[in-house]
Amino acid sequence: MRNLPKVFCALDMVDLNDAIDLALSLRGLCGIKLGLEFFNARGSHGVRNLLNATDGMPLFLDLKYHDIPNTVAGAVRSITNHVRPAFMNVHAAGGLDMMRAARDACPPETKLLAVTVLTSIDVETLQSVGQGDDTTQQVERLALLAKEAGMDGVVCSAHDIETIRRACGDDFITMVPGIRPAGSDTGDQRRIMTPKEAVDKGAHHLVIGRPITKPSDPAAAARSIIATL
Repeated sequence: MRNLPKVFCALDMVDLNDAIDLALSLRGLCGIKLGLEFFNARGSHGVRNLLNATDGMPLFLDLKYHDIPNTVAGAVRSITNHVRPAFMNVHAAGGLDMMRAARDACPPETKLLAVTVLTSIDVETLQSVGQGDDTTQQVERLALLAKEAGMDGVVCSAHDIETIRRACGDDFITMVPGIRPAGSDTGDQRRIMTPKEAVDKGAHHLVIGRPITKPSDPAAAARSIIATL
């Protein structure tokens, strides 16, 4: 598989033209991440149009599928019939059979990742949904399950990178959201880290949104962040 960028910029918007303009401004600097907000508004047709307009920029399609195995497998086949993202993901909490079904349905050129514990979830939230009182243990459990299922890696907090590397090896991909340069607004993220700190811990790829997209010159913001790595 071709070399992929270290940073994927989250395009948290619904207007296709705005997304294309922003993506084009970042071409050669970052990959792009599209999530549920864009997908629910524009669907696979919008994703395909954006990729065509940007000459196939590397895409992380962040839809976090979580359902019964047959449904998730069908969803993976359905979207990859239209586009072939560099990365897409499912929830590890869906279990071994669900992840294996997703893996079998996913084309080999798309890396399939499993979401461990969302970066917006802290110990109190974990307890409230009955998943214990230790985020590190839960992340390790889910990462090992994802590896057993044949996933290419996980989506995880930067605080969990070292745990995952010890449990699953250095080649198991870590895609890390919740990245905020020093002094940035944390927004709804709770378990965060700066880009350089995350890379120093061994993150393979970083997902960065508002610190790049909100400034008046997103390309300059991206270059500034990448320079710290």
